[in-house]
Amino acid sequence: MSELSWQKSSFSGGPEGNCLYIATAPDGTLRLRESDTPDLILTTGPQSLAGLLRHARASTPGRRDRLTVRVGCAT
Repeated sequence: MSELSWQKSSFSGGPEGNCLYIATAPDGTLRLRESDTPDLILTTGPQSLAGLLRHARASTPGRRDRLTVRVGCAT
């Protein structure tokens, strides 16, 4: 597999130093990893991640603006 271009979430880096990274693979799937376990990579599709974020926004009153990610964009 070609090298992925990882982008750090703009909401990462709190006092604990935990960061979430996302990358778009050549096949269009999205890869997610955390800084504390970089070898564990989750794979999902843009629609699945968008559905998860919609659910998280609906379940987190008052924090909707903090759960935003551009899904499916080329890196």
